[in-house]
Amino acid sequence: MKQLVAYITTGYPDKNFTIDLALALGENGVDTLELGVPFSDPVADGPVIELANHQALAQGFCFEDMFEVSSAITPNVDTLWMGYFNPFYQQGMESLLDRAHSVGVKGLIIPDLPYEEAKAYHPLFEDRGLANISFVAPTDGEARIAQITQNARKFIYLVAYAGITGSGQSEALAPVLEMIKRHTQTPVYVGFGVNEKTAREKVAGADGVIVGSAIVQVLLDETLTHTQKITRCCEITRTIKSLINS
Repeated sequence: MKQLVAYITTGYPDKNFTIDLALALGENGVDTLELGVPFSDPVADGPVIELANHQALAQGFCFEDMFEVSSAITPNVDTLWMGYFNPFYQQGMESLLDRAHSVGVKGLIIPDLPYEEAKAYHPLFEDRGLANISFVAPTDGEARIAQITQNARKFIYLVAYAGITGSGQSEALAPVLEMIKRHTQTPVYVGFGVNEKTAREKVAGADGVIVGSAIVQVLLDETLTHTQKITRCCEITRTIKSLINS
């Protein structure tokens, strides 16, 4: 069974909505949830997720909200935090990982922390049984892929193209997937540009997909009620889960 990871922005439009949506997604095809930490400069994200980040911050998001929201979600949904290094670092990495573990979070996804710098924090993650998700890009050569994947935990995040999330670009991923699988048995999930139209193509040769902008776009639609937003997001995840396994 190929896996589906879904990203949502914590605190947008509010904390209770985030909890309700997360639990609903867990019942509608989502195997792992990425809880996004709102940040003022989300450099790897496109305009959709960037806007949701800014809206959440404008509405008063603070990092403590991550612990409150996660505590309500993790008993029912496998949960990771996705965020940029600055907000994590400001918490103090050792304290942050202790608290993340205590509320049931399984690991972090930090797109702006290069492999070389992430190595310094590897013991902190390992001691707590947490994953620091490894990224591979289509531009990485085989020697670098072997290095990046040697200690990969939970899954490897294969960036589908060089650029930002949601831009809908496409690159041939078969060669890089073959290289990854020569060096590790850790599952490989493809992210960036995954939606109902592209999911079946993106998952070819991979073990799962990661969807973000397609869901957050729904959250930004102010013509929908909260209930309608949750219903539509669940329709998207059910459809994608079916597509990647058909």
